[in-house]
Amino acid sequence: MRQGTGRPSFSCAPRPIRAGAILRFAVAALVGSTTLSGCGDSFERAWLSSPDTVGLFSLARPELNLPSAFSFYERTTYRVEGPGATGAWDVALDTRGGALVLLPPSVLGINSRAGIAPLDGAVFLEVDQAPSDTASYVKSEPVPVQIGRIYVVQSGVTPGTFGGTCVRYAKMEPLEMDAEAGYLSFLFDANPICNDRRLIPPN
Repeated sequence: MRQGTGRPSFSCAPRPIRAGAILRFAVAALVGSTTLSGCGDSFERAWLSSPDTVGLFSLARPELNLPSAFSFYERTTYRVEGPGATGAWDVALDTRGGALVLLPPSVLGINSRAGIAPLDGAVFLEVDQAPSDTASYVKSEPVPVQIGRIYVVQSGVTPGTFGGTCVRYAKMEPLEMDAEAGYLSFLFDANPICNDRRLIPPN
């Protein structure tokens, strides 16, 4: 055994790098470059379809504190107190001309990129991708609610995992509507991944 001062000995000679270490480094680099691409939501790459239903009440109803708006990414209802009210919601329910309508935030004077794309003749389970054409999304006027119509919703800008900004996409189908009572229930599903237009998870 070598006797010395007790200090660790260091060598400047290059050490051989094992092939296994190189492979592990390459895999880690590949995974990192994949998960950090786009807006950087590295923890949201795997997602499952999780359809659910929610009910909203029209802003025209006189009662206070009724849930009238919805955030698809958060899966949360919001109470909208009046024009200009802020919030992270994507659509609100209102009554115009005796009929139920969906309102993007911009209609109430809120600066938002949220929009609604109505799809006629579509089937909820078969709508697999949000429209890529930005002109498909209504952002500054009410959208009539119709049973049998599918709506794709683009969210407002939300923060990404690593400081970037995102929009996210969801789809909804009205199930029950009562214009006189000012009530709407709908089926929805949402993609949690940043800037990803898929509405059905990859296999």
